[in-house]
Amino acid sequence: MVHPGWVCLLQSLLLLARARQSRGPAGACPLRGKSELNSFLWTIKRDPPSYFFGTIHVPYTRVWDFIPENSKKAFQQSHVVYFELDLTDPYTISALTSCQLLPQGENLQDVLPRDIYRRLKRHLEYVKLMMPSWMTPDQRGKGLYADYLFNAIAGNWERKRPVWVMLMVNSLTEVDIKSRGVPVLDLYLAQEAERLRKQTGAVEKVEEQCHPLNGLNFSQVIFALNQTLLQQESLRAGSFQIPYTTEDLIKHYNCGDLSSIIFNHDTSQVPNFINATLPAHERITAQEIDSYFRQELIYKRNERMGRRVKDLLEEYPNRSFFFAFGAGHFMGNNTVIDVLRREGYDVEHTPAGQAINKYAVLFPTALIRWARLHLSL
Repeated sequence: MVHPGWVCLLQSLLLLARARQSRGPAGACPLRGKSELNSFLWTIKRDPPSYFFGTIHVPYTRVWDFIPENSKKAFQQSHVVYFELDLTDPYTISALTSCQLLPQGENLQDVLPRDIYRRLKRHLEYVKLMMPSWMTPDQRGKGLYADYLFNAIAGNWERKRPVWVMLMVNSLTEVDIKSRGVPVLDLYLAQEAERLRKQTGAVEKVEEQCHPLNGLNFSQVIFALNQTLLQQESLRAGSFQIPYTTEDLIKHYNCGDLSSIIFNHDTSQVPNFINATLPAHERITAQEIDSYFRQELIYKRNERMGRRVKDLLEEYPNRSFFFAFGAGHFMGNNTVIDVLRREGYDVEHTPAGQAINKYAVLFPTALIRWARLHLSL
């Protein structure tokens, strides 16, 4: 098990908006057996084959039983596992932390409008007060306590850039707090790859994920933070329901809904601010933010990630790769898969029941050719 502090820090940086816990079944997919589920696995057809696998940023225990066996087998049999970022590298944690901070000598109180700063402080005081009641006995049994957890997520908040405070506020909800202490799916896969002594790597640098978030202009950041606070204040008052909850995300994933827009918001790490109740000028701002993040955090990254996948496949033709990226990178238009197909690679979706070719993965190409030759005699 990874150190709890790392889990808290990673989740506070990477998780999406979390809403109050729903009363529905715990991520179950009704009326469908495991063999009928769609999978988030794609095969890059080469010799040996490589794989794309779509992840989401939720505790792995909420989805692991619904991931088809052939996806798990592809992971186990691949030589090399690549992620967006190297989640087990201390440099990644340190770079993500420093990327969030305001320039030296500046504090949040200096840059935020007074009213928003006051509301932010009041909301964080409310969260700190409520956190002991949000925590589960299981968390306490693992040595996680409210003060420690609050400081791990919100410590040093007055030194953070407003856009990162907005993401932090979104992750400080009851359902999110209850899930702390369990690695999210991609972190779990990274730990498993390490345990199995697989070679691992990352296709992105921290700065490439971080700089687009810091690239919003000041008025857009203030709008986003204000909307986030309004949502959380309405949630506290019981007068608002966030459109996409964690439970929705988990259900769509477990049911294998390959078309759901919800994965884009999980992958970009940014909540959706567009809603019909906004005045016209604010709706335009919300659409501009959504468009900016779609370009910067989905499309441009897909292009860059796809090119790096292609380079790895060309550099190591005898290695089988397992690329575990956020599911949104494989959904919709201009996906990582589209980039590979444009480069001439045959990439096909791999249904849950389809067998993974064990020998093509485990043995080098020359040995496969030798075996084919002799088996045909």
